[in-house]
Amino acid sequence: MLLSGQLIMNLTENINISLRAIRSNWLRSMFTLLMIAFGIAALVGILTSLDILLNTLSSNFSDMGANSFDIIRKGDGISGNRRGRRQKRGDVISFKEATKFKERYDFDGVVSVSCFGTSLATIKYKNEKTNPNVSVVGGDENYLKIRGLELEHGRNFSGTEVENGANRIIIGSGIVTLLFDGKGESALGKTVSNGNVKYKVIGVLKSKGASMTSNEDKSTVIPLNNAKRYYDTPNKNYNVSVQVMDATQMEDAIAEATGVMRNVRKLKAGVENDFEVQKSDGLMDVLKENTFTIRLSIIIIGLVILSGAAIGLMNIMLVSVTERTKEIGISKAIGATKANILSQFLTEAIVVSLLGGITGIILGIIAGNVVAYLLDGGFIIPWMWIGVGVLLCLFVGILSGSIPAYKAAQLDPIESLRYE
Repeated sequence: MLLSGQLIMNLTENINISLRAIRSNWLRSMFTLLMIAFGIAALVGILTSLDILLNTLSSNFSDMGANSFDIIRKGDGISGNRRGRRQKRGDVISFKEATKFKERYDFDGVVSVSCFGTSLATIKYKNEKTNPNVSVVGGDENYLKIRGLELEHGRNFSGTEVENGANRIIIGSGIVTLLFDGKGESALGKTVSNGNVKYKVIGVLKSKGASMTSNEDKSTVIPLNNAKRYYDTPNKNYNVSVQVMDATQMEDAIAEATGVMRNVRKLKAGVENDFEVQKSDGLMDVLKENTFTIRLSIIIIGLVILSGAAIGLMNIMLVSVTERTKEIGISKAIGATKANILSQFLTEAIVVSLLGGITGIILGIIAGNVVAYLLDGGFIIPWMWIGVGVLLCLFVGILSGSIPAYKAAQLDPIESLRYE
């Protein structure tokens, strides 16, 4: 008990001496502290931002529903790029194939067929118009449900409107803000134009904000056959999405969907699928796997920055030993041991390093959560990366302070007292 109390007293005294030394050489110490802070801030900030991006994507996929999956042509998914080599892409899923699949798939679930029109549309109402950055998607009566999009005002497309390709449109809340002063109800029944084509507004989507992949608030949905009429090309790809009523039957639903799509695409027995089934949770797994390399690269870059800071800290400590040679001699003359001198200078290096690390962690958390604010994400405290930052600073302090502390401990007390 007495021994542990003595150790605590020695540690407290060493920390106080270290803080006095830092204050006496505050400018020099500040530069080294900032080098460490910037290294840790870059490390914690970027890794926190990456976590926030993944959380945002995960939330977006959850909105789509954990019991849904997409059928896409082979090579279009994230998993289609393996170690820099892209798989051979399958043929596009044509409109005929997509609609045939919807007709033939009789598993307990909902099927949606959709296609991408453009991301450069300009929507006009009277004298008001949007920037040419509005996306247009063609969807059927099930599109909103499977994509997790909710209506704030109005209604969805009817089956007849989808089949006939009626000039009807559902607009995002951002477009309502620009064209109708944010009054969604007043937009219903109004006629807007996309190029030379006029559409009647029948619905307004609830605001979802921008994400890493899209901005639903600046998007529009038109009936599938209407999109086919204006955006179809010989090599147009159509998207097939399936939502299963019972999530426990997901594997059975995928097996059924695979068989139906093989028949629709007339693939012979033994021929490999030229399409892929992509689950939202499976996509997140792929993303997390791919971000491992990014995380590792960021940590290596952070270590390089911290290496420079460690060299700077070691240089400062060596200078400090030289400047305080007489002080070391006095300490030894009144009874300080080599271990006392060693621990004193080592503690000083660790204190400088940890102060820089704490500053860097605070800056990193702020920077990471600025990204969260921009993505409408929640505030997070990255405890794991804080722990990594503290351990790295502790390592830098021990590494930088060891040689100067050893040099100080080995000084001859008589020679030190004579030093001028």
